[in-house]
Amino acid sequence: MSKFSINLRPFRDFLKSGMAGGVILLGCVVISLIVANSAAGTAFENFLATEWGPSEHLRYSVLSWINDGLMAIFFLLVGLEIKRELVEGELSSPKKAALPILAAIGGALTPALIFAVLNRGTDTSGGWGIPMATDIAFAIAIITLLGKKVPASLKIFLAALAIADDLLAILVIAVFYTSELHYLYLLYAGALTALLVLFNLAGVKKLYFYLIPGLFIWYFIHHSGIHATIAGVLVALTLPTTPDATESPLEKLEHLLLRPVNFIIMPLFALVNTNIRFDNEMLSGVFTPLGAGIILGLVLGKPLGIFLVSRLSVKLGISSLPQGAGWKHIFGAGILAGIGFTMSVFISILSFTGRALPLLQAKFSILVASVLAAVLGSIFLSSLYKSPRK
Repeated sequence: MSKFSINLRPFRDFLKSGMAGGVILLGCVVISLIVANSAAGTAFENFLATEWGPSEHLRYSVLSWINDGLMAIFFLLVGLEIKRELVEGELSSPKKAALPILAAIGGALTPALIFAVLNRGTDTSGGWGIPMATDIAFAIAIITLLGKKVPASLKIFLAALAIADDLLAILVIAVFYTSELHYLYLLYAGALTALLVLFNLAGVKKLYFYLIPGLFIWYFIHHSGIHATIAGVLVALTLPTTPDATESPLEKLEHLLLRPVNFIIMPLFALVNTNIRFDNEMLSGVFTPLGAGIILGLVLGKPLGIFLVSRLSVKLGISSLPQGAGWKHIFGAGILAGIGFTMSVFISILSFTGRALPLLQAKFSILVASVLAAVLGSIFLSSLYKSPRK
């Protein structure tokens, strides 16, 4: 063997670790911000706005294909993990499953209330839904980077909480931020979802019986006026699994999707959505009721709402804490839940359509709040870790 041969084992070990996807994701955030504020920024924006599609009914911008198309696959993977945990893992008992759902409700309503109070009577009051939702991709990436410093059950709790309050945000969008719902498309999507449930009950194991109708479910939901990523969750919940060690269709698909989602879809999403160009007017927006409502809602309202509702639900005997996690871990997860990038930006666009300055200020405030939540949450959870004695 040549003495100049390269040892690739450390690189392979890194790719297999839970940290790899998170590191690549955060790297893409930095690259996107650099590109957006360089001479290539305009060209990159024009590229993202370029429309492409195989037909007139499937012709969307590059940005839409990533946010509505590829991210539906990400939601599919998250939905698979949640269902597996519901059947055989940390969420398999009613008390454990209740905790992230109730915590998500508290973590959505408290930030919305803070925003509404601070923006009462202003022309930005309609953006109350902006700080409601947690960004699953970034929150899970950060908690994955923490590795063994946090209980494994806390990652499942945060993932379940994030998807629950994303679903709440989607419901808010459908009711309060959607000008028109196409109920016929929703009916088509519901009928196909019912068909997948029947396949499950009939014992159908082949994945293509679920994935091919899943493409049509995505199409119908996308045209219904509701955010298309919900299709991934619906399909995931219909896939069959088993409570034992036997590999089920659900677990098989989960293994197939894990690397493409972590190393392609999530980094691409970060690359195209952190494309924010800084200017003075945008920076000043942090100190307006709009900026304060978003930042305080995400950084303060999220952990408070999640912690208080969780504490109340456990005290009343409705739910129980994740295995190996304490109240400080729940509060730390609540801080990370303040990373609200994806859905927050989406609701900002709906809230301030045709109003460039409030939209830019909202995006920048979301970025500031998400960075603060990521840093503070990481520091807080790391401080709880006690290394085992040798």
